[in-house]
Amino acid sequence: MYSVNLNNLTRQQFLEQYWQKKPLLIRQGLANFEDPITADELAGLAMEEQIESRLVSQKDGQWQAQHGPFEDYDHLGESHWSLLIQGVDHWDENVDALLTQFRFLPNWRIDDVMVSFATPGGGVGPHVDNYDVFIIQGSGKRHWQVGSNEELKEVIADQALLHVEAFEPIIDVELNPGDILYIPPGFPHQGIAIEPSMSFSVGYRTCAKSHLFSGLADYLIDNQLGKDMVVDPQRDATQTPGLIDDNDFDNLTQSLHEMLDDQAMLTDFYGKYLSSAKHELAIDDEQEPFESQDILDILTSQPLLRLGGLRCMYFDKPWALDDLYINGEKYTLTSLSPALRLLADTNILTQSQLAPWLNEPEFIALLTQLVNAGYWYFNESD
Repeated sequence: MYSVNLNNLTRQQFLEQYWQKKPLLIRQGLANFEDPITADELAGLAMEEQIESRLVSQKDGQWQAQHGPFEDYDHLGESHWSLLIQGVDHWDENVDALLTQFRFLPNWRIDDVMVSFATPGGGVGPHVDNYDVFIIQGSGKRHWQVGSNEELKEVIADQALLHVEAFEPIIDVELNPGDILYIPPGFPHQGIAIEPSMSFSVGYRTCAKSHLFSGLADYLIDNQLGKDMVVDPQRDATQTPGLIDDNDFDNLTQSLHEMLDDQAMLTDFYGKYLSSAKHELAIDDEQEPFESQDILDILTSQPLLRLGGLRCMYFDKPWALDDLYINGEKYTLTSLSPALRLLADTNILTQSQLAPWLNEPEFIALLTQLVNAGYWYFNESD
């Protein structure tokens, strides 16, 4: 089991002093750290169509970025290239276990664990991210530079690669295995491999306001909501037909506010929108379905594990206490909110934890449904 030391800061102290404020170098944040996945295993993931992978290389000062899948790297030589794969926590249990120590923020804020392998001189160039990230150095060494969050000119290095102009570093360090670098949004940075190395990036991504509005619009359309027309029964005659006057402006705006004031509707939208998977889930489509009794029997000897990358969340709102949101869907269990919260808050479930509800037919039916959907599973190797 991993144990993260945030420079002897409590998690609350870290959030108050550094979170979204300034970067932090954490020497030996993960002491005695060993790669949870090998470079060869990472290359194997890069061969899969459903897994998001990139190759970034540099030759004679020219950058090139390609999207996978990839099967061969011989043409790249032995330096100045990197393989990056998103959502590795979805596909590898050991990588998913890294997140255990980083769940001091809610699940909806966690994006994924991106893993990269880089040859000497390899990197993705100077860039700015719009999300928070903990970069964990695995095997090998990399040289990292982080600048201040001043506005920098963006440079198109390749059609799939956006860089920023050169910056003055406020952090200029060599990371060794187990070292961690926290970088908030808006701080330019770049890492260059000194030797063949692995890096594990725990990303926390929120959502753009425009995407939130777009998602709400889709939700309203999908659920046949907001179809009532904006009305104006108290209209006065006008002498300026080209003018959208203050009354019309306020009436239109009030119509939008009325939808945004619908707390029950927003709760359902947020639950479905924020619980939707960001990357493909590693669901076993060939799994034989379980009967409820099968699950009860296996629980006596094996824990139930939640699928890597699965988003599971709930609300404290009075009208949503019986609801659980999983991968964009709502599940409801009447008067069983403690059981739902256990599912959302816990990645590994044992029989003793589930015991208070194992005699509840409604809960057992839901648990069976979730296991058969591939969202929870038993590890046959345990």
